[in-house]
Amino acid sequence: MTEIDTSVPHSARIWNYWLGGKDNYPVDEAAGDAYTAVFPGIVTIARSSRAFLGRSIRYLVQEAGIRQFLDVGTGLPTVDNTHEVAQRLAPESRVVYVDNDPLVLAHARALLTSTPEGVTAYEDLSLYEPERIIEAAGRTLDLTQPTALILSGILGHVPDHAEARDLVRRLLADLPSGSYLCVNDGSRGTDPVYEEAQDAYNETGAVPYFLRPVDQIEAYFEGLDLVEPGVVSVPLWRPEEEHPAPIGQHGGLARKP
Repeated sequence: MTEIDTSVPHSARIWNYWLGGKDNYPVDEAAGDAYTAVFPGIVTIARSSRAFLGRSIRYLVQEAGIRQFLDVGTGLPTVDNTHEVAQRLAPESRVVYVDNDPLVLAHARALLTSTPEGVTAYEDLSLYEPERIIEAAGRTLDLTQPTALILSGILGHVPDHAEARDLVRRLLADLPSGSYLCVNDGSRGTDPVYEEAQDAYNETGAVPYFLRPVDQIEAYFEGLDLVEPGVVSVPLWRPEEEHPAPIGQHGGLARKP
């Protein structure tokens, strides 16, 4: 098994720390605290991203009738993971998680449980292997039936936007009509303090994460039918609270015709 290095901060563990999880080390807390000292709003971004994921899954289950989910770039399990939200509403939901991080793998098997009626599986694969992901997902999901592809906070790790778009296209290619794409990622143009903090973080030698202009996030949905209100700052997507404030994180949900 790949050794987990606890001497350097790790983005999945830092994100877990910001979400209030326990799967992190002092080095991650220190890096997370250093980031929040520059930009306290990062905790709001982490939690708003997770809340958007929950609202989009509820829409998929309750309004779109989706019962299959392919969540690529899972990250560390925290609260309200994809299978928990989906199976709470439809216990028969089937979920495949994909990540290739040894730390995520170590926790996934213990934490990603399932209802008796449903199925939850974990595949140790990279986003850069879309055809292998679809092949592996087909062992758990019936890929002749509509499936929701979830890419939450993962595409910003792909340095080249054209390559990120190509990966999305290849993942969607073998999913049937009626499937959905759910994306949310860090964005430029809303919060310059966030952009400054993230650009500085990317210079530290940690695994970089690239914030993208909103039109580049919209481009992931090319050829798909966007669900209202389209690609927006995530707190504004079908909000459950009054007067949500926009943040530097945009997302959307769209149906494959």
